[in-house]
Amino acid sequence: MTPLLALDFELGPDLERAIRETVDSSVAFCVLDRRTSPRRRLQELARLGATAVRDLDGVTEVAGGAPVDDEIGLVMLTSGSSGEPKAVELTWTALRASAELTQSTLRGDAPPVWLACLPACHIGGLAVVLRAVLSDATLWWDDGDDLEAAATHGATHVSVVRAQLARHDVSGYRTVLLGGARPPTAVLENVIATWGMTETGSGVVYDGVALPGVEVASVDGEICVRTPTLFRSYRTGPRPHVIGPDGRDDWFPTGDAGEVNGERVSVKGRLGFVINTGGEKLWPEELESVLSTIDGVHDVAVTGADDPEWGQRVVALVVSDGSKFDERIRNVANERIGPWAKPKEIRYVAEIPRTANGKIRRSDLPNLF
Repeated sequence: MTPLLALDFELGPDLERAIRETVDSSVAFCVLDRRTSPRRRLQELARLGATAVRDLDGVTEVAGGAPVDDEIGLVMLTSGSSGEPKAVELTWTALRASAELTQSTLRGDAPPVWLACLPACHIGGLAVVLRAVLSDATLWWDDGDDLEAAATHGATHVSVVRAQLARHDVSGYRTVLLGGARPPTAVLENVIATWGMTETGSGVVYDGVALPGVEVASVDGEICVRTPTLFRSYRTGPRPHVIGPDGRDDWFPTGDAGEVNGERVSVKGRLGFVINTGGEKLWPEELESVLSTIDGVHDVAVTGADDPEWGQRVVALVVSDGSKFDERIRNVANERIGPWAKPKEIRYVAEIPRTANGKIRRSDLPNLF
């Protein structure tokens, strides 16, 4: 067994050095979210089960923590976009496989130089750092999180979420990995839409195609994976598994609905959030992608509410430029998807609750109406 060290550093060279030292000493680690309140910090430490916290001032022991098996390198909380976060245990082997798989896929003529600009308490952000620690990437820290400047001064690769893509010019990068929320309908040629989760050790599907060595299948409409980057277990229990198309009982059910046709992987959305309205199924992500193309709609979330006539009614929560687009929203939904997608209720809100990596906190949406 090995202690679990919680790293409490800002994203930057100090965090990179701390991670390198934990790797060199084979000490399991986790990365704390420095933006949270003191109360939330205690909850986070308890969920992670950290035995000590390391910051710039040294190491402080944590009461109530629990060590992990020697093979575990990282414990990380899921985003919590669909409920309470879970603590995921990833082995050193899985972490190295993830770093090397991404590097070999994106290397080109030379190892990538990554700008790290996503929170390292989430897998999409930490994976960037680990590509330097566990593989042959270089990290570019000189420009902080200035996306435009870093591309000008030497960074060749970056991972972003949708909000960053909308706000910044990323045309100067060789490759931009886009994760978190569903991608917009049109992106630059250098942007790769990724799919993955904490449990898969970061993105394992790029632009609808699984990375080499990653197996993806649809089992009863659910995306299931088998990959060398897969987590070993949760802190609270074993890894779920199902029987895949090859008859083997070692596939991980992701909770995402989707289809696999040949090499093409199509992810529709979380199974738990599909809206059943009048006997028709509507994936919130699909309608959100459509509505986000409307001029003046700055952000949008779609959810379902219980309805005595329809079973569930479609509710659209919209952040706008101050205008109202009820008729336009319903017309676009009808034209692009079908009449069942037309929202029965449209609410204009100040903000859509999102996680740090851009995912909508769907369990919080009922609080907005």
